[in-house]
Amino acid sequence: MSSDILHHINSLPELKSLFASTTYVAVDFYADWCGPCKAIAPHYEGLAKQHSVPNVLGFAKVNVDNAQDIAREYGITAMPTFMFFKEGRQVGVNGQPVIRGADPRALSAAAEKLGGLAKKRVAEANAK
Repeated sequence: MSSDILHHINSLPELKSLFASTTYVAVDFYADWCGPCKAIAPHYEGLAKQHSVPNVLGFAKVNVDNAQDIAREYGITAMPTFMFFKEGRQVGVNGQPVIRGADPRALSAAAEKLGGLAKKRVAEANAK
């Protein structure tokens, strides 16, 4: 796994730094012992490879056991939980503020939507 594709976040300041440098961020809150987390991980990595745009759309993973401050900050009680952020603020994607559970269809749809927004932003920036 390339570190520029998936950001492994270990602390709240690290996550805030990613928010400051990247317009859109998808975050996978997971635990090593969680079976559904392990099942969805390759799918999430594939989405990250397909849709990541440096400084515009990033994909992060947060191990809730190792980063309990982040889990508390975002009220994570079930894994996997996927949240989406724009300019550091949590946003809904496709009408879903959060995706709970290993739902590849919902996750793919959200990543595709964010990927489209990221490409649009890059195109607008290049047109200026």
